[in-house]
Amino acid sequence: MSALRSTRASRLRQLSALLLCWVSTAAFGAVDPHSYANPDQLRVQHLALDLNVDFARRQLAGTAELQIEHVDPKATELVLDTRDLSISRVETRNADGAPWQATAFRLAARDAVLGSALTITLPLQAQQVRVHYRTAADASGLQWLTPAQTTGKRHPYLFTQSQAIHARSWIPLQDTPSVRMPYRARIQAPKALRAVMSAQMSERPAADGRWQFEMPQPIPSYLVALAVGDIAFRSTGERSGVYAEPAMLDRAAYEFAETERTMALAEQLYGPYRWGRYDMLVLPPSFPYGGMENPRLTFLTPSVITGDRKLVSLITHELSHSWSGNLVTNATWSDFWLNEGYTTYLTNRLNEAQFGVEFADMERVLGVEDLRDAVAHADRADHALVRATPAADPDEVFSSIPYERGALFLSWLEAQFGRERFDAFVRGWFDTHVFQSASTAQFRAYLSTQLLAQQPGKVTEAQIDAWINAPDLPAYALMPHSDAFTQVDAVRAQWLAGTLDTGALPADTWAVQQWQYFLDTMPDSVSLAQLQALDQRYALTRTSNQILASSWLSLAIGRGDRRVWPDAERYLQSVGRMRLLSPVYRALKRTPDGRRYAEQVFAKARAGYHPIAQQSVARLLKEPG
Repeated sequence: MSALRSTRASRLRQLSALLLCWVSTAAFGAVDPHSYANPDQLRVQHLALDLNVDFARRQLAGTAELQIEHVDPKATELVLDTRDLSISRVETRNADGAPWQATAFRLAARDAVLGSALTITLPLQAQQVRVHYRTAADASGLQWLTPAQTTGKRHPYLFTQSQAIHARSWIPLQDTPSVRMPYRARIQAPKALRAVMSAQMSERPAADGRWQFEMPQPIPSYLVALAVGDIAFRSTGERSGVYAEPAMLDRAAYEFAETERTMALAEQLYGPYRWGRYDMLVLPPSFPYGGMENPRLTFLTPSVITGDRKLVSLITHELSHSWSGNLVTNATWSDFWLNEGYTTYLTNRLNEAQFGVEFADMERVLGVEDLRDAVAHADRADHALVRATPAADPDEVFSSIPYERGALFLSWLEAQFGRERFDAFVRGWFDTHVFQSASTAQFRAYLSTQLLAQQPGKVTEAQIDAWINAPDLPAYALMPHSDAFTQVDAVRAQWLAGTLDTGALPADTWAVQQWQYFLDTMPDSVSLAQLQALDQRYALTRTSNQILASSWLSLAIGRGDRRVWPDAERYLQSVGRMRLLSPVYRALKRTPDGRRYAEQVFAKARAGYHPIAQQSVARLLKEPG
């Protein structure tokens, strides 16, 4: 093909992709059941925050300015999402420089999940709205830590967690992932502390003492993030670096030193990194997740800092969100698998490219084990990628299912169409939906035109429907296999049978993933004596690896070893990551005595947990054993 014909063909493909994207967006507009907002009438186009951080009152106070698009020229009421915000006044104006005018507003009764709709009277010509407000001391999206709850023990600390619908607890906005907006912010923090956000940042505050931020790309509300504390910075490369408390900084910088290499590999597979920088913030232990993919500033748990870079695949996952989730966002929380299933698939591919097939296979198998555990504890309605009816609270149905079942689905599609063809499909999905929110219906339409129609008969719509909507995993799913885990299975069988002494286990040569698999898939036939011998030989109760500690403690408690209960209590009071807390609490509550002990521990530990983790553990302890 000549260069001219090649250029014309490329332009036609680009035009076709853009047309498909426009048609699919128009045809599959999503209605978000978890938002009161009315973006189909009046849509927020830009957010500007001006907030003061008050640790004494545990409060953010100031203003949120919203630039409004009149989608419906006749609409005169803007509806925003709020939760427990105190609104003092609301103003509107026609354009920059025009005088602000007070306007009427009303705050609806509070719903336990959705909060309160804030309805604002908007003159037809008004383009901007300014809301004066303050947050509640117990806002669900904010955690205020005392100095004693930090690593340095000298200063207080604040961080936000906006996903899924907690942004409304600290900002009045259209809190739905279907609405994307750029934002800027001015944050007044105590002089000894630093403010950081998911945006372009300066090295020091402005002359007025405020930290200033700018996010030029449109992002959904759940990716607006703020942290304030004793925070220092260390570069890890040309486009990356680590923020952390000073006492944690050296360890964090060492752990994540290879981030630039991961970024380069991701760009080779899935296109350019469009966010400028990729920085990371290591939070105090109370952070409830492994990571939160806030653009330009991933929030991270300190539980992955082990000194040996054995758990850095978490960074691979959060970085992958720079394409799936951040660049292309699930339109509603019912489409959550589009964020996490895609990201888990990308993570597996990047693990393969960076660390080799054997490592990636171990991670894939561990993911399937997480899936099996999640299915065992989730309602059947939550087993599908998309629920038949939306969940009342997206936090309550959070599990590994959209992550791991979604990744299995995409891996199966890859196998049907071939890796080269499927890689082009994945990259095309990102390129044609860049900085947009997309629904499962849009995904299916894109899949049909770009793959199914191109190779008819390879995959049917009925098979796609089974993957997305049926509660049972399709029988033709391709399950991963790990030779390294097969070796663990063989050795463990000999050990359980008594033909291999505990001291003869080759565990000193195992990777962390092999240890985790060994513990997490231990059969019920293991005896308490065998577990105690294992602990005596390998000091599992005293392991500094918090992932393995969770696996070990939940296993030992589940087999009736009451001797580890005090160790479990210390663990549960030092860790805030829900994925690590839940198995230990679940193991304790299987017996009446254990449940009482778990409730006592939770009562002591609760204040150190994030509000989201508090609610999660409280729900777990109310469930039957």
